[in-house]
Amino acid sequence: MPHIVIVGGGLAAGTAAEKLRDEGFDGDITVVAAEQYTPYQRPPLSKGYLQGEEGADAVVLHPDDWYAQHRIGVRTGVAATSLEVAAHRVVLDDGSTLAYDSILLATGAQPRSLPLPGIALEGVTTLRRRDDADRLADALRSGGRRLVVIGAGWIGMEVAASARQLGNKVTVVDRDPVPLATALGAEMGAVFRALHEEHDTTVRTSAAIEAVTGDDRAQGVVVDGDEIPADLVVVGVGAVPDTALAETAGVRLLNGILTDSSMRTDAPDVFAAGDVANPYHPVVQRHLRSEHWDNAIKTGEVAARAMLGLRASHRSIPYFYTDQYDLGMELSGYAPLMSSADVVVRGDRDAREFIAFWVDDGTIVGGMNVNVWDVNESVQALIRSGARVDLDALRDPAVPLDSLLSA
Repeated sequence: MPHIVIVGGGLAAGTAAEKLRDEGFDGDITVVAAEQYTPYQRPPLSKGYLQGEEGADAVVLHPDDWYAQHRIGVRTGVAATSLEVAAHRVVLDDGSTLAYDSILLATGAQPRSLPLPGIALEGVTTLRRRDDADRLADALRSGGRRLVVIGAGWIGMEVAASARQLGNKVTVVDRDPVPLATALGAEMGAVFRALHEEHDTTVRTSAAIEAVTGDDRAQGVVVDGDEIPADLVVVGVGAVPDTALAETAGVRLLNGILTDSSMRTDAPDVFAAGDVANPYHPVVQRHLRSEHWDNAIKTGEVAARAMLGLRASHRSIPYFYTDQYDLGMELSGYAPLMSSADVVVRGDRDAREFIAFWVDDGTIVGGMNVNVWDVNESVQALIRSGARVDLDALRDPAVPLDSLLSA
């Protein structure tokens, strides 16, 4: 009986396993998860789960008995250490091996580290895993703590918002001049800066972060020569794809594991999906790696179909969402194209009820709806169309978005 092995315990791994059964695969499936949990998703960890508003059921993909019912074996608390492509075998850190017919590498990413003095002190943490969120929640939910967040990206800003809502004092520090500058650019990043400052978070940008201070435990962070007192420090400066297993097999790497649009690597019967994969995207005609929730789902599904020999191509528009205080947002778009595009705003930016469009030579390459709902499908349709749009009509909330498709 054919055997498919999935290495990883995140959303891409769990989605692929489910899709294999949905598509009628009747062979053996084994998921190898290094953590002690069955596959789970990460977005709630910095939001509702951290705040205590959501429980484990919002994080795990399926109850434990679901895997037994679907004849999916899950090996938790064991890591894959070596991939032997010629032998079609993966070696685990408990000394056992698994033979496979096809294998999916969904090993995700690891938090980027900082070469700072004191970074290894107790009280300094990242937020990537469920255990990280549990430890951080235990420290923050009672309130009254002083938290310094290093990094003003999505994880940093979400943790900052959650911590403030739990009654903690929060300072965010970042070397960039504007929060979320890489993802959104200066103009839209300023919207999030104002949001956090309105909730009494100190945001220090263009900052030189020099050291974490303390003896056995973190007591502060030195920024631009000043020490900011801290009971806790969260480092959120991005992540790097976890390619260690692929490296053991000589699988081709470049900013992750390189794949074609069907998530197939250059090694026979080896596929990759999720944060670790850098697939060729036929729409933008380049490799495009994404670490977002929707990407894990979409690439996991594509990989599952491709492993079964079905036609499959990853063509989805990258999608992301966040909830911070009373701001809810959905973002769709191609980051490499958005970086040099002009921003066109439709609605009331000051009230934080608007849609921002990234427009390149009259063509929409990205869109972000902020506290404006039920428009994401229209935003994605505009991006997908590749059509030139009238910018005055795009700015005007009285003009239906869908009408711009036929203009």
